[in-house]
Parts: sequence; structure tokens; C-alpha cells
Amino acid sequence: MINVLFVGAGGFVGAIGRYLLAGAVYQLFPNSSFPSGTTVVNVLGCFIIGLLNGLIETRQLFGPETRLFLLIGLLGGFTTFSTFGFETMALMKDGEFLLAVMNVLVQVVLGLGAVFVGYNLLRHL
Repeated sequence: MINVLFVGAGGFVGAIGRYLLAGAVYQLFPNSSFPSGTTVVNVLGCFIIGLLNGLIETRQLFGPETRLFLLIGLLGGFTTFSTFGFETMALMKDGEFLLAVMNVLVQVVLGLGAVFVGYNLLRHL
């Protein structure tokens, strides 16, 4: 149960961080139709998960509870794209290049397809 609390607390902080950072970016580029706030959040989340994973692997810096809080909770609440990036890199690092490419294609294509279907399903009901 304590692990759930670590993840939940991190998710709370991460979601607030995403909201504030994306909002600030959108204020910097108010007339842009490009989703710059989401892009900044996703790229920053990927960079941070890479840094943290590097620290964990090379220096065994964080204990299990801190990892839950930071990697799953905080970064999961900040952006699930960071997890997607991490898992894809892990596949490549393990030599599973075909699976890495499949992961990218499946998640992007199915994700966009699911948005399209969900949007249109409710529009026509």
C-alpha cells in the first residue's frame, strides 16, 4: 500500500507540473497552432527520465521507493510519453530493434486511431 502512496504523490506533483509548464509555454506562444506546451512537456519528461535512469544504472543512486515516486509517479503524471521513450530505448539497448520500431509504430498509429475513433464515435451518437 505504501508503494501506491509513493506513486500517487509523485503523480500529483507531476500532473501539476505538466499543467503549469504547458500553460507557461502556451503563454509564450499564444497564437501558435502547434502544440508547443505538450511538446515541451514530453521532450523534457523524456530528458529527465533518461537522466534519472542513467543515475540509477551507473550510481545506484535511488532506492525503490524514490524510483516509484520519481519514475512512475512524478514522470508518469508529468507525461506518459517519457515512459514510452524509456521503454523504446530499453528495447533498442537490448538489441530488440524490430520490437522498438514496432512499439513506436503501434503506439503512435493505434493512439491516433483511438483518438479518431473515440472522437467520431461520440460525435455521431
